[in-house]
Amino acid sequence: MKKPIIAIPIGDPAGIGPEITVRAVSDPVVKNAARCVVVGDRNVVENTYQITGIPLHTNVIENPEDGDYSDGVLNLVNVENIELPKLVIGQISGMCGKAAYEYIAKSIEIANAGKADAVATTPINKESLKKGGVPYIGHTEIFGALTHTEDPLTMFEVRGLRVFFLSRHVSLQKACSMVTKERIMDYVKRCTQALAKLGVTEGTMAVAGLNPHSGEHGLFGDEEVREVIPAVEELKRLGYRVEGPIGADSVFHLALLGRYNSVLSLYHDQGHIATKTLDFERTISITSGMPILRTSVDHGTAMDIAGSGTASSVSMVEAILLAAKYSPAFTGKG
Repeated sequence: MKKPIIAIPIGDPAGIGPEITVRAVSDPVVKNAARCVVVGDRNVVENTYQITGIPLHTNVIENPEDGDYSDGVLNLVNVENIELPKLVIGQISGMCGKAAYEYIAKSIEIANAGKADAVATTPINKESLKKGGVPYIGHTEIFGALTHTEDPLTMFEVRGLRVFFLSRHVSLQKACSMVTKERIMDYVKRCTQALAKLGVTEGTMAVAGLNPHSGEHGLFGDEEVREVIPAVEELKRLGYRVEGPIGADSVFHLALLGRYNSVLSLYHDQGHIATKTLDFERTISITSGMPILRTSVDHGTAMDIAGSGTASSVSMVEAILLAAKYSPAFTGKG
């Protein structure tokens, strides 16, 4: 069986995206697991060879199946959109924000056409996107728009711990107001479908508690009594394997031990803190509920160290490996 093809947009050219891409695609572990196709500006990529000290041969291609996946070769879909003399590494710019968007859009186009089995993304900068006139705040919104997916699901995975999020980038006050029976039921149903598409069909999903000790039966906070418990009970009646609310101070540990196949975190930081404390570099974001599979590093552009040759590619390697791991089940090519 052929190794899956993973499309990798290089991210913001002024950040560490190009560097971690070059490091990751030349890693023997990655080469053993996947065929990587980089999407970016050739001049930026080849300038990155000098930064990393990794001498690769650039093989410009249009169709990923035509790539040369032998050692020492970087297969590139060349999107020429950077004036290299104007590129200031480590500096936010509209040119780089627009370029980063175009790399992502091209990667999605390749995956939508069935020419790549998944997309593994590198960091982009929200401020650069805005300066570049890009009408989306981040990756999830871009992927949602370009795959015609209304509300993509975000799942983190680290060391086998899987965490979904009931809400993303909203205030904590608004996140609490979004903890409703209807929303929880909708998310558990869609998360269960997303897991099945990734090949995860065994086990039980846990719903985290919102308040300390899940509110102690309404003693301090009644969201669990009003919304969470009724949702879980109805889901069980419908045949879903779900439990909760489970206190947020223990549910992630229990899932890590294997008691649950996943956890539905009720707000952004609840799940982020748990996964990133466990292993910051290996916490990978998986966007599902779309026609294509997308994995991503979960760190930023690190403008402060960009261009220094010191950026770690551990997270990028892990993102590609997870894309390769799940893509056969997702695409049906396994």
